[in-house]
Amino acid sequence: METKSKGTISQPRLYIMDTKIFKNMDEYEDDTNVITKSDIKIQEPSMYRVLLHNDDYTPMEFVVDILESVFNMRNPHATQIMMDVHQKGIGVCGVYTYEIAETKVAIVTESARKEEYPLKCTMEQD
Repeated sequence: METKSKGTISQPRLYIMDTKIFKNMDEYEDDTNVITKSDIKIQEPSMYRVLLHNDDYTPMEFVVDILESVFNMRNPHATQIMMDVHQKGIGVCGVYTYEIAETKVAIVTESARKEEYPLKCTMEQD
């Protein structure tokens, strides 16, 4: 459809849709898809256990301090985990998403090395 007015040159009306230019709205077809609830699949993140391993050199007090400061445990719970590490050779500090588990392992390892202890902290998929 063209617009005309006295004394002017007629210009076609243009429509801009989705960064495309159309001369007529009939040319525009909306091709967007509708997402329904059944199309959305939410997947829970994989979880990882953070583990402390026993050694003969790291003091028990240091392990308890790590459990309290890095894993936010209260003293009785931290002491129980430390005893598991000491008696069973390994103890679970917590279960976290990958990024959080990886960060906690790095913090524990760095803290132990700073104090020159061989404390080993690892993570494994839950």
